[in-house]
Amino acid sequence: MNKAFTKESDYDELAEVVVRPVDPLPPDAPNYVTPEGARGVREELRRLIDEEKPALEAQAGAGQESDGARASETKTKARKKLTEINARIRFLEDHVSRFEIVETAGQGGDKVRFGARVTVLNGEGDERTYLICGVDEAEPEADAVSWISPIAKALLGHQIGDQVTLQLPRGEQVLEIMEIE
Repeated sequence: MNKAFTKESDYDELAEVVVRPVDPLPPDAPNYVTPEGARGVREELRRLIDEEKPALEAQAGAGQESDGARASETKTKARKKLTEINARIRFLEDHVSRFEIVETAGQGGDKVRFGARVTVLNGEGDERTYLICGVDEAEPEADAVSWISPIAKALLGHQIGDQVTLQLPRGEQVLEIMEIE
């Protein structure tokens, strides 16, 4: 299309690309989740649909074009955020529809299973405790790791006293399982 037939606002919309969430689950993989994780994801979805989306829709459509540059900029930002929220809603709806809730209560502490808290000791003598959970509830900075993460894959199925080898970019690390809750 010839530039003479475009509006500046067309370029503003193209300049702001919305990043879509990347699905960490392989296609057709089960979406295991703990009951607590399922509640948290469903609550986030409810909040996005019932609170954030309507507020942004009102903000994106509010005011007249004659309100000035500031109002136009606010509406543009609200539309961009609304696009991001809609993408997140679609992502969460897909994941919720694929939930396979794993009851973790009553599991024995004899083997590392989904939902377990596992305390490991590394070669430097440092202890660390990991929660093995679903991809939607993983928070690596809080030591809640997804069941498809390298550390969870190394630990799953092992027992207290077992040593497992974790492949890291900087090399191998041997971890000893100290406790399973």
